[in-house]
Amino acid sequence: MRGKDEKARSAHRATHGIPNYAMYGDNAPAGGSNMFNFEWIPERSPLYDWKIDPHEHQSLIQILMMTRGEGDALLEHAHWSLRAPALVVVPAGNVHGFEFTPQVDGVVVTAAQKPLEAMAQIVMPELLSTLRKPLAINLPEHGRTTDGLMPVFLSIEREWRLAAAGQVAAGLSLITSLLVQIARLNETLEPAAWPMHSRKSRQLEKFRDLIDEHMRERWNVSQYAQQLGITAGQLTRLSRESVGKSSNDIINERVIVEAQRELIYTNSSIKQIADGLGFEDESYFGRFFRKHVGISPQNYRAQELERLSRA
Repeated sequence: MRGKDEKARSAHRATHGIPNYAMYGDNAPAGGSNMFNFEWIPERSPLYDWKIDPHEHQSLIQILMMTRGEGDALLEHAHWSLRAPALVVVPAGNVHGFEFTPQVDGVVVTAAQKPLEAMAQIVMPELLSTLRKPLAINLPEHGRTTDGLMPVFLSIEREWRLAAAGQVAAGLSLITSLLVQIARLNETLEPAAWPMHSRKSRQLEKFRDLIDEHMRERWNVSQYAQQLGITAGQLTRLSRESVGKSSNDIINERVIVEAQRELIYTNSSIKQIADGLGFEDESYFGRFFRKHVGISPQNYRAQELERLSRA
């Protein structure tokens, strides 16, 4: 996995496309009905000779905890050497790959990113940063926060295998709890222990932060680029090289996530949601929503509330 330069990866993505999977080796589904998944690293990795080639999950976040062994992780434009205990967070849309030693053990949780972001927005908005920033880190062998991670992973496994009523609600709640534990690492570990992000990663993180701040003002790409100190063209290239999407796609996806959250978790009318998100009128918002989600805001609200009532 080592030795590939950034230009080669970018060129491959531009001409051939990065494989997009639900789980590695499985074709990505058209919908996102499977909210979360749990598996142990040795369940899948030996099938591929312990090497997971670069790929992405467009709508899923993955959280990996390595409890034994060593390996290498590719996360966007950087490689990291992993030594257990190690933690990796791969937000949706981030290219990643792994190469493990055969003695490796650990767990992988995969979950739908948008519902987790919607929950975080309500219960702990600062979790959005943890959800959206790639992370690869070797943890201290012992410590309150490190020791507290594995029991949460095992609780997620029990819920995954239970297949009982309320599984989705309980599973996503446990994954939110896991994300809280990961966020606490930022407070307990020395800054030098965290991986240094590339300049492109820092710019992309700043872009996402600006979207959170100004999406209700319906800023265009040029306005975001100006705040970042780059041109609109440079921002578009940054977006495509980093996550394989245009700048407009990233902006619109964030607006859709917020619209979905408000449709599900508030009693606001469609007109109020449209106004709050900076749309000129309800009809324009409806066309925008249908274009990106495939159904009208009204039908989406009814569908999701019905699904949640059965969870």
